[in-house]
Amino acid sequence: MLKLTKTALAIAMLASASVSYAENFSFKTSVDAESDTLVLFHGKDVANDTFTAFDKKTNGQLTKAMKAGEFEGKYAQFVTVLAPTNLDYQRVVIVGVDDNALTKDKITKLGGNLSAQLEHDNVNTITVAADGLGQNNAQATALLAHGINLRSYRFDKYHKEKRQTKSFLFDVDNGQQSQEAYTPLSHIESGVFLARDLTSETATELTPVDFAKTAKTLKKLGVKIKVLSPKELKKLGMGALEGVGRGSTSGSRLVVAHYEGSKDAPIAIAGKGITFDSGGYNIKTHSSIAHMKVDMAGAAAALGTIKALALGKAKVNVVAVMGMAANMVSEKSVAPGDVLTTAEGLTVEITNTDAEGRLVLSDAMWYARTKYKPQILVDVATLTGSKVRAVGNEYAAIFSEDDQLVQELTFAGKQVNENLWRLPLGYKDKLKSNIADLRNTGTGGPGATTAASFLQHFAGDVRWAHLDIAGNALADSSKGEVPKGGTGYGVRLLTEWILTNAK
Repeated sequence: MLKLTKTALAIAMLASASVSYAENFSFKTSVDAESDTLVLFHGKDVANDTFTAFDKKTNGQLTKAMKAGEFEGKYAQFVTVLAPTNLDYQRVVIVGVDDNALTKDKITKLGGNLSAQLEHDNVNTITVAADGLGQNNAQATALLAHGINLRSYRFDKYHKEKRQTKSFLFDVDNGQQSQEAYTPLSHIESGVFLARDLTSETATELTPVDFAKTAKTLKKLGVKIKVLSPKELKKLGMGALEGVGRGSTSGSRLVVAHYEGSKDAPIAIAGKGITFDSGGYNIKTHSSIAHMKVDMAGAAAALGTIKALALGKAKVNVVAVMGMAANMVSEKSVAPGDVLTTAEGLTVEITNTDAEGRLVLSDAMWYARTKYKPQILVDVATLTGSKVRAVGNEYAAIFSEDDQLVQELTFAGKQVNENLWRLPLGYKDKLKSNIADLRNTGTGGPGATTAASFLQHFAGDVRWAHLDIAGNALADSSKGEVPKGGTGYGVRLLTEWILTNAK
């Protein structure tokens, strides 16, 4: 094997996804361990020194393979050379990087695509010659590793066969700098994996009580956890949250996770946590009901964000307030036509029991606002099918009257491939009720907007934005750094936004 002379960063990709991944690092003065696969990068016009050296070693075999495969060095274009001449590698994978500067989002996605390229081959150890990734080699390598690790995640708790471990050895200019660049990204991965684990878990195994138990595991990271029972919710007047969970055995819970890394006024994240959504008496009849364990993805994203920040010991003050309930049918369930009283004091006529997410959020937002006095309140929820019909699943929808907040969150989302599209607030007249202050569904008007406008009643005077992530929380197929299944959407976006604006 041709010995490389730069410092190596070794990352072992762990197989188990039933719990969040833990990264395994080691540093060596050279990549001299046996690897079965070599990864090289090549632009449209310019080959880097490492590629040139390996091409020369193989008597031009790599260049010939590129020509035969019509490889043009375009972004995320791949060519694989099997059993290359004069090399001990079983294969060489050539990756196109274009000749333009690779942005943060593109490098992360490239890592995901590389992981996918190697996924089905008999590959165990991979050496990555990272000098083709641009001038900031340490940061680029860290982002590439980040994308690889995000894509390699599997929720295989219920599979007999588990995914096998792969090890990546990154040949970099400075191993210590690469590790320092990767470490904060690994914290974000842990938050994403927690959110994915929770989102992918079955509803039977993840009740509001189980979610609260998971939240309590963050105490060891210095996170303050508070859990309110149905009796305590009633005492506080949180009739909307308590009412939604009334039909289930365990009832509702309010789970609060507070990471106080500074004494600044906190940022509050309110998460919708419907651990299963049957629709209630307006029961869902479509086959999509099998996916309704995902309806707690907003709460999962909120908790995952707290974990990421706590692991990184970020100098920020963030509280996640998560309204948890299972929307089930029983003789105790809220019925259409009932009226619930929110902690805000507003009464709500229940015109559709399948519009329950906004009810649990209304009380969660009130609690976050009145108990923690946040400077900003962002709620995140798989709220409406109308959002999916409006912008699909390539974007989440953002609603706010705060232009700066919209700009900040949208920019943060672009950096991490969790894109937002702004939709309007309005149509509040559609929420008028004859017997209560509000209806929980609009009489006409765009559903995503009327739902957001309902929530606006509970934002008070705090700077507020609503993120509707319906369609984003569950991926039907793998793409880039996001594998099929629960995506953990929102953790990277919120963490990027919080850390960027805290500086």
